[in-house]
Amino acid sequence: MTVQTDTAAPDDPRPDPEPAAQAPAETPAEPSADEERPAPAPPTRRRRLRRILVRTAVGLTALVLLAVGGVSGYAYWTVQRALPELSGTVGLPGLQGEARIVRDASGIPQIYADSAHDLFLAQGYAMAQERFWQMDTQRHVTSGRLAEMFGPSQVQTDKVARTFGWYRVAEQEVKMLKPETRAYLTAFSAGVNAYLEQHEGAELSVEYPVLGFVSGDYRPEPWTPADSVSWLKTMAWNLNTGMIDQFQQAMLAAKLPAGAVDDLFPGYDYARWSPIVPDGDPAAGTANPATPATPASASAPVAPPAVPAGASAALADSAKVREVLAAVLGPQGIGIGSNSWVVSGSRTTTGKPLLENDPHLTPSLPGVWYQVGLHCNRVGPACPYDVTGFTFAGMPGVVVGHNGKISWGVTDLGAADSDLFVEKVRGDTYEHEGEQKPLTVRRERIKVAGGPAVDLTVRSTGHGPLISDVLKSADEVAERGKVPGVPPRGPGEDYAVAMQWTALDPAPTLDALFALNRAGNWDEFRAAAKVFASPVQNMIYADTAGNIGYQTPGRIPVRKAGDGRRPVPGWTGAYDWTGYLPFEKLPTRFNPPEGYIVTANNAVVGPKYPYLIGSNWGTGYRSQRIAHLIESGGKLDVAAMERISQDSWNGNAANLVPRLLRTEVGENAEQARELLRGWDFGQGVDSAPAAYFNTVWRTLLKNAFTDRLSRAGVKEYAYPDGGGRWFDVVRALLDEPDSVWWTSATDPKVRGRDAMLRQAMEQAADELRGRLGEDPRAWRWGALHTLTLENPTLGTAGPAPLKWLLNADPVEVGGGTDSVLANGWNPQEGFEVIWVPSMRMVVDMADVERSRWINLTGASGHAGADTYTDQIRPWADGGSLPWPYGKAAVDAAARDRLRLTP
Repeated sequence: MTVQTDTAAPDDPRPDPEPAAQAPAETPAEPSADEERPAPAPPTRRRRLRRILVRTAVGLTALVLLAVGGVSGYAYWTVQRALPELSGTVGLPGLQGEARIVRDASGIPQIYADSAHDLFLAQGYAMAQERFWQMDTQRHVTSGRLAEMFGPSQVQTDKVARTFGWYRVAEQEVKMLKPETRAYLTAFSAGVNAYLEQHEGAELSVEYPVLGFVSGDYRPEPWTPADSVSWLKTMAWNLNTGMIDQFQQAMLAAKLPAGAVDDLFPGYDYARWSPIVPDGDPAAGTANPATPATPASASAPVAPPAVPAGASAALADSAKVREVLAAVLGPQGIGIGSNSWVVSGSRTTTGKPLLENDPHLTPSLPGVWYQVGLHCNRVGPACPYDVTGFTFAGMPGVVVGHNGKISWGVTDLGAADSDLFVEKVRGDTYEHEGEQKPLTVRRERIKVAGGPAVDLTVRSTGHGPLISDVLKSADEVAERGKVPGVPPRGPGEDYAVAMQWTALDPAPTLDALFALNRAGNWDEFRAAAKVFASPVQNMIYADTAGNIGYQTPGRIPVRKAGDGRRPVPGWTGAYDWTGYLPFEKLPTRFNPPEGYIVTANNAVVGPKYPYLIGSNWGTGYRSQRIAHLIESGGKLDVAAMERISQDSWNGNAANLVPRLLRTEVGENAEQARELLRGWDFGQGVDSAPAAYFNTVWRTLLKNAFTDRLSRAGVKEYAYPDGGGRWFDVVRALLDEPDSVWWTSATDPKVRGRDAMLRQAMEQAADELRGRLGEDPRAWRWGALHTLTLENPTLGTAGPAPLKWLLNADPVEVGGGTDSVLANGWNPQEGFEVIWVPSMRMVVDMADVERSRWINLTGASGHAGADTYTDQIRPWADGGSLPWPYGKAAVDAAARDRLRLTP
């Protein structure tokens, strides 16, 4: 998380905070429920900060921590104070019996207890020991309370989070959970709070003394169950790429010819990319006109009518929500997805299934995942857990992993689970189906460290919160949005944008997590998936009996019309949601004849599937490559599965290089172009062809698209991010040598496909000679393609010595966007890695002790710990760690043992 401690500098991409919304005089602003709670920090991501409000104070703190005395003085003492006690005996209030936390050399905890209550209480204690700063800042993101920790610069981000109301939804969801789930959350919270009662300030984390100079007497408040549940909302946001596509298509449609828009959004190529559940598979479902949840438009979505000009401007303004929250949660878009695949025993050396999962998320230090094992000393009805895997910091249980009978993994589905509705607003009402209905209004107060509180009014329609309110006034939007030929808005009428999203509809999703952790077969796995609401995911499955499977879980809305691809008018009622698709209609597969299932954000179902599941599928470059490697790999074992995860083949290069080799170039690029002849399209760190090709690709996107989109005023809504969709955009245009896209917007001499390709190759060669030297054979992809892991709070906003302490050194990595090894980068920003396989795991159902796992960073969130960054190097090298599960294996790997007593 990037935390800015001053007002945005002129070149900061985020909009300036607008003045606080004022409550009407007759209705004074009332403190929200959130206001009763104290306040800490945010988990944002890399965004450059230009100035720091309290630079002097923080600088002095850094000097105290890191200067003069160096490692032998006060700095060393302060850093070491935060390191938790990992061995010995500790009294833990609330325990019903003894519990044990056993950690290996990587600091990964395996927790043992006699009861489920004690198991999750100990998990909360262990997680607070290592990750409390991360947990504390994350809950302030979801509750819209970053300004309480970091001051005025975070008010705008808080406005957005509060308008969405993530934390309010989480509080409602806690009340919907089963009593046993609430009991687990309460026990977990008690474990966290027991650690807080025993430690404070620098004893919790080295960041807290520094924060004290920003936020005065800040003290962390007790942990609550809603703090754990709310993080699901921010994860759902980070995976909601459909909203971005709606912004992009709306703005392009307003400013570009229809044909040009179609060029940039090619349809999904079902003939080329195999869906997860193919047409004809019984699991793909059959149309049932008698089913109320089956809209007539599901198989042939109705195109929305044109949105009025003022509304289009509102969308332009609302699109900046993406920028604001990217500063908190990291970038959304192409590349934020994941790989997973499962193979049956017919394709393995053991005759039992293997399962792989590597979710692609924004990198941070510490990483988003937390490795853990949860073991009841005696598994039975009173204590049914013997599970291990990855969870999120602040969340009990295991999100993905395995127990003694099953394993499971997840990837993002790209579901059509949100819509943007353009609303006609008059005063405190909005129009719907010919009626003026009252807006739902709530008022909240945002506390601000070092400044006065800010009042916020949140308005909602029946479709959801008016997200355009948190950016610019509707009057300004309407005025800027006038377009010739479009009737002006009516008297007193404004346009605003509401967002309807399944994640904002409360549901007991966390019940599903604990049900998954104790599931023992396919039926129990599906029963758990049935409870899962949001974010909508692909789930793969394997068990010790030899079965493999796939299930779509989650809420998929049923629409009267529309396909979720573009914003729609809200006032007509024609695009309203009528309910959710029944679980029984969602795609599923069990023991498919081909002996494997691959999910990599590709289409879930084919075009004959009778229900609208999604329209924002990723391309099939990764999924098709994984399937090819499975089919050609012979009998697979754990090592073979790991090799597939490290495959760096560039499908874009396979499309484009043959054309590049047929294009004449000047002498300066001839030697560089020869690198591509005979290249296998692999993108290892030492690859010279990969360095050159990716530089050509970046240059080509700029010359052919970015420059033109910038001149059209839509670059920020349709910039070429270089992902798989853009692979296909360019692939299609290769057959149209005279397309307008092959005409330079800045150099009239460059006209036509071959001229554009020649220019890109020559400019790329010149760039690399300047950056990497005169000899093309010595160029290296890793020299350009680096990952710099930063602590997302004070590691980006603090002074240099503090950054040195909290951040990791850059590492060279291979792979690229839409390679199986998906170390993604954005051509608009450079070659630096901005999304990664955030962890990797391979589970062997023949013997789970042969399973392997690796996290992006390390188990600890403490900069002074030897487990803070210890997994970065093996992760970058494609390695992994042993994954002990049984008691004997855990004891053999133990380095630290902590006994917890009542």
